[in-house]
Amino acid sequence: MPPSFSPYFMYGTAWKEDESRRLTRLAIESGFRAIDTANQRKHYHEVGVGEGIADAIQAGLVTREDLFLQTKFTYLAGQDARLPYDPQADFPTQVRQSFQSSLEHLGTDRLDSYVLHGPSQGEGLGDCDHEVWETMEALHGGGGIGVLGVSNVNLGQLEALCAAAQVAPSFVQNRCYARRGWDREIRSFCRERGIVYQGFSLLTANRKELKLPVIAGLAERLGKTPAQVVFRFALEVGMLPLTGTTDAAHMREDLAAHELKLSPAEIAAIEGCSQRDEPRS
Repeated sequence: MPPSFSPYFMYGTAWKEDESRRLTRLAIESGFRAIDTANQRKHYHEVGVGEGIADAIQAGLVTREDLFLQTKFTYLAGQDARLPYDPQADFPTQVRQSFQSSLEHLGTDRLDSYVLHGPSQGEGLGDCDHEVWETMEALHGGGGIGVLGVSNVNLGQLEALCAAAQVAPSFVQNRCYARRGWDREIRSFCRERGIVYQGFSLLTANRKELKLPVIAGLAERLGKTPAQVVFRFALEVGMLPLTGTTDAAHMREDLAAHELKLSPAEIAAIEGCSQRDEPRS
């Protein structure tokens, strides 16, 4: 059975390596119910994520139905030698092999969200992108996937995908830079289409902005952390934020961001912040 909820905060498991198992369980213990990973051994350890999930279920912390599991299909160019599919196979076969491998890694018979981990080229979509998406649609139609998503896209690519897709993406997951308006154009398109925008690297991509008075000063006045302010802002503007923190206290603090209140003026100020506004030393 799929989860009976939509996630509001997601734990990201990239770059955790041998700590993936422990940190996935710790995230669940701390209160996360949505887990993001990828079948891309170069940056993720999906097997470890699955082991952490199994540990949490075995310990009685959650059931599978309590969790929202999201993983990704990654092209050969984004992989290292540890491949989840036959590199000589056609793209539909690669997708199906990667999908089946992810089910095994995560110890489940169904994914709540399956994401194309970025188009095959920097601009526009290639024929292979359409083949991959059509295969993902078929897996979705077969009941093995709840919703589909796409990551690391620009506006033109997203428009092209939505124009061609039989099953539109429910999620767009992008790295989110304050200096680029927090990906404003993509977010606007998503809002118009009822697509949920997942923002990642909200902290690591915006280290300078976190020190600006509009964020750091606001955090101090509220008695909260800059991270909590950014995550609350993300929630206020309709994002589904990801965090990849490895610290249990930070996990709990991040989740508590939904309790924070920001005024419309404060939200607008954060929306408009940029490293260009940083005071001169």
